[in-house]
Amino acid sequence: MEIAGYTCACLIGLTMGLTGSGGSILTVPLLVYVFGIDPVIATAYSLFIVGTTSAVGTIRHSLAKNIAYKTALIIAVPSFLSIYLTRRFIIPQLPENFSFGAFSLPRHTFIMGLFAFVMFMVALSMLAVKKSDRQQEAKKIHPLLLLLFIGVVGVIMGLVGAGGGFMIMPMLIIFGGLTVKRAIGTSLFIVTLNSLTGFSGDINTTTINWPFLLTFTILSVFGIFVGTYLHKYVNEKQLKKGFALFILSMALFIITKEVYSL
Repeated sequence: MEIAGYTCACLIGLTMGLTGSGGSILTVPLLVYVFGIDPVIATAYSLFIVGTTSAVGTIRHSLAKNIAYKTALIIAVPSFLSIYLTRRFIIPQLPENFSFGAFSLPRHTFIMGLFAFVMFMVALSMLAVKKSDRQQEAKKIHPLLLLLFIGVVGVIMGLVGAGGGFMIMPMLIIFGGLTVKRAIGTSLFIVTLNSLTGFSGDINTTTINWPFLLTFTILSVFGIFVGTYLHKYVNEKQLKKGFALFILSMALFIITKEVYSL
């Protein structure tokens, strides 16, 4: 299982190189279900793995002038502040069990369930939005409403340990009007800032297994080199649809796994 897990570490980087996101979608379930790591610690590890891998991809896209820095900073600043504050102050206060009247959920199930729900909604939004709709939406969105939305996304990403790529990509396409390929480079830049800032909020509250974390990260970085190279051969329309279906399938897997474990 561990050999398969380390092999999948390369797939994490490959996915990020091809889509500009998706790292946490693979990383958190992999750390939890294959390596048996507690979800709270897994979310912290995910931020470091995804952030470091994204940084490598960002350098390559920057050299290719494939990053919309102005759009990136508008999204990155409020989102990484939200993620940092969530990791620093909210995560340490999460109870072992969440009670909803007579019904109770373990923290493990709550975090993974939230993770799956976010993935499910993002997949549906990407499948539903057409190009003409994206251009119209980008003109109509109010800046304050966008900032509020980004802040909420940051809190959710802080809770599930994600850099937010799988939510940032739709924002860049829907609200920013970027093409998929340009959105990928911009997304990696934002994910780098989000993830590493969020991880810094965990350093003082989480015991880190650095040998394991660095080994996993190196394999993921190798994968993003392959993904970035292969990306230029992929059709944008097929890439968007395939990525959305991938997110949807992972969400259904997590929901099924957590319901079965109750």
